[in-house]
Amino acid sequence: MLKKVYRSIRLLPKKGKEPYASFRKILGFCPYNITLYEQALLHKSSSIRLKDGKWINNERLEFLGDAILDAIVADIVFKEFEYKKEGFLTNMRSKIVQRETLNRIALELGIDKLIKTSARNTTPNTHMYGNALEALIGAIYLDQGYRAAKRFVFEKLIREHLNIESVAELEANYKSRLIEWSQKQKIPVSFDLIDSFVDENNTPIFKTAVLIAGERSGVGIGYSKKESQQKAAKEAYNKLVRDTMFRNHIFELYEYQKQVHSETYTNGVVSDSEENTEVN
Repeated sequence: MLKKVYRSIRLLPKKGKEPYASFRKILGFCPYNITLYEQALLHKSSSIRLKDGKWINNERLEFLGDAILDAIVADIVFKEFEYKKEGFLTNMRSKIVQRETLNRIALELGIDKLIKTSARNTTPNTHMYGNALEALIGAIYLDQGYRAAKRFVFEKLIREHLNIESVAELEANYKSRLIEWSQKQKIPVSFDLIDSFVDENNTPIFKTAVLIAGERSGVGIGYSKKESQQKAAKEAYNKLVRDTMFRNHIFELYEYQKQVHSETYTNGVVSDSEENTEVN
């Protein structure tokens, strides 16, 4: 207790100064060890070499923050959804900590304005900002402990930038939903990897198309095959649900394909029978 009071007194003259003021705006509190937080926002493209020859950036803090974030979110959803099964809890945690969500929250917090990078590709589609947010959580854990890290995640990330009840109602696995629709309607759905390449930071990029009844119905780009499939499935599924003309077109296309297949099969059987008759 005395240590905490002593630290607070020492911080008084620093609270209105930079970089303390910027971090306080994001975190909701003033850091004790400001160096940890500065390192958390140091991208590997701007690594700093210390006097002992070691290079530092935010990758180690990101590793720690990733583990701490998983534990905190698991803790929160476990207590928030008391009677839900393990599968539901796992799915909820995945939705909250997924890269797309962390990148968006990092931008909304203003982390992109403080991160130090020399990388040319700094668009919101990269993992840079989400990674920095995880590193920041690692810094909070080292600087002020698990409780402070949990309070930041709950109050700043979940309460202000996510509605946990709304997240629970959403089904993020669009690929599963599309496959379920396919099985119910007996209309074939397939995924086709149409391109893969690396961006300016040498990060792999994948581009996937989803085909419904053989027709391209959605395209997704992501940093993994799974992510690109999910995005393609989301586009296709939303079109099926929201666009009546598109949905009717798919039904008509499939019926036409079945009819052509049936006629081809029938003609083929007749031809074979006639040939056999002629031979006999």
